[in-house]
Amino acid sequence: MLIPLAPLVLFLLVALVVSIIVRARSRAAGGSFVNRYFIGNRALGGFVLAMTTIATYGSVSSFVGGPGQAWQIGFGWVYMAVVQVTALVLLYGIFGKKMALVGRKLNAVTVVDIVRARYGSNALANISALVIVLFFAATMVAQFVGGAKLFEAVTGYSYTVGLALFGIAVILFTTIGGFRGVAVTDALCGIAMLVGIVVLAGGILEAGGGYENIMETIAATNPAMLEPFSDGAMPPSLYLTQWLLVGVFTFVLPQSVVRTLGYKDTKSLHSAMIWGTVIIGAMMIGVTSLGVLSAGVLMEDLAAYGGSVDNIIPTVIVESLPPLLAGVAIVGPVAASISTVSSLLISSASAIIKDICLHACATHGVQPRERKVAVWSQATTLVIGVIVFVLSIVPPDVIWKINMFAFGGLETAFFFVLVCGLFWKRANATGALLSMAGGTLAYCACMAVGFKVADLHQIVIGIVVAAVLMLVGSLAGKQRKDANLAVFFPE
Repeated sequence: MLIPLAPLVLFLLVALVVSIIVRARSRAAGGSFVNRYFIGNRALGGFVLAMTTIATYGSVSSFVGGPGQAWQIGFGWVYMAVVQVTALVLLYGIFGKKMALVGRKLNAVTVVDIVRARYGSNALANISALVIVLFFAATMVAQFVGGAKLFEAVTGYSYTVGLALFGIAVILFTTIGGFRGVAVTDALCGIAMLVGIVVLAGGILEAGGGYENIMETIAATNPAMLEPFSDGAMPPSLYLTQWLLVGVFTFVLPQSVVRTLGYKDTKSLHSAMIWGTVIIGAMMIGVTSLGVLSAGVLMEDLAAYGGSVDNIIPTVIVESLPPLLAGVAIVGPVAASISTVSSLLISSASAIIKDICLHACATHGVQPRERKVAVWSQATTLVIGVIVFVLSIVPPDVIWKINMFAFGGLETAFFFVLVCGLFWKRANATGALLSMAGGTLAYCACMAVGFKVADLHQIVIGIVVAAVLMLVGSLAGKQRKDANLAVFFPE
């Protein structure tokens, strides 16, 4: 039976209208197009700042792949997810104030602007932009695929219809609204995610006969799910590397770091840290816990659900909720997909237009007219979106693995480049270039061949290589004359 699509269509229409309104108000507020489109005139308040960061961080894999793994493994996966509560505290507590101060002094609009200014290296800036676009593309494909698969499984419409529906919608939101439009629609998406979690929780509890009955069922059928190590399914090595991958290292993800350039004032930063920590905790722990509770409703083996953990949440939505509420519940995961893609789209466009094209123009003494910059920026956003859309037509499997691969690549590339750049005066372009290029290549090579050390995720290899190369390169190399040390380390 096809479920009513009214809740999803209504949400998409509201988000589109909001994007148009935000665009009009942003233009009325003045400022250059680049500052309006890519950083929202640095005018985000605390709640919107918190919600846009959460919505960017909380992708469709958080609502589909993560809970699916929890259905299979148990509460061990929930205990691993708890570390995500630290994400916004680390981001705003470590980077928040300094990035904003430096960004305003340099009139920086992107993370690559900060990297270029700190190290005085165009080569490093161009590599940074390339890394961002490549790993963002992989993440966006995973989001498109996850959202469309969920749409297909829950509604009964085809995968292609779902891909077209919200693929076109998200491209329009981003192209029209720019950074501030993305931030405001992200806030709407975050609210939709919370509503979806609550609705699905009610359906699972009712279908399973209540919380106590579900726990008794799990204890009787698969007691290992109630243990922290899940009878070997969650070894300490997995805890450690997942805590690093989805917790400790996430504060250097460029799509999150760029948010620290866009807030209005210190009060907004502090408010975002509080709001964000509470909401991301409720959201990530809550949705992962629903995966465990689903084991009290879906009790057959994985083969009965298509052989993929990505099918668990779509199946439990269909089996535990009436059609109209299923229509409401699907808005949450689709909103997660939309919010992540929109944020990555705007960041990818800024990497190409602001960090490469406009910088090249400035180097050659060319100053494009603002109207031309606007056309370039929106066209680039549209083209990237269409390319990712086309790549998603033939879907890959296991979207959470694609998402984690991209997370690891971005964290390896930017961890020491950003942390050392902001807090270690001796760090220089030689160390940063070696760290980013060497660490990322080591990570990708180990992922490609499946090489691990002590059964730890390849992020550990990438980070260690990046650290060694940053140290060696910085001690052996010299500061470039264009490095803006006085801005980053004022006397």
